Amino acid sequence: MNQVIDKIESSLKDNGLLFNKKPIVIGGMAMEYYGMRKSGADIDLIISSEDYLALAEKYPDQRKDIYGDLGMVIGEFEIWRSIALLDYNFFLKDAIDEGNLLMVSLDRLLLMRVCAMEVEKYKKDLITMKEYYYEHFRNQDFLHEAEKHSASYDKSGGTIFGGKYID
Repeated sequence: MNQVIDKIESSLKDNGLLFNKKPIVIGGMAMEYYGMRKSGADIDLIISSEDYLALAEKYPDQRKDIYGDLGMVIGEFEIWRSIALLDYNFFLKDAIDEGNLLMVSLDRLLLMRVCAMEVEKYKKDLITMKEYYYEHFRNQDFLHEAEKHSASYDKSGGTIFGGKYID
């Protein structure tokens, strides 16, 4: 099993946190899961509205509200009903089933960072994610072909018409 998943499951158990629907891992732990960067100390989760209401009743003094995004801070967890008012059902799309947890999809993780790109930390995450996408998903044959013409692109501002390369 993945070390990130092991850590989160262990922390959930240590904090006695149970959910009716599988929580979705987001944030830095998701970035670490995908191998983009190490996570910080906190563990961010998205949970269903029903699970949030149950937690809010159990831990009323742990509630947090950021511009309508309702969450809870319990131990090392930040547990959210929504991020940018995008809810559990939104983040559920293409999430990876990891047993007791779901891992947010790459595409939804990217969108989270786009929604918060005004914050310098998340802007840096966007750059990291761009590099990750390029490293893992770019067509390498196309990249090698383009690299042959880098001098022409530099001289022409990036666009070549009619196949007239000047390298």
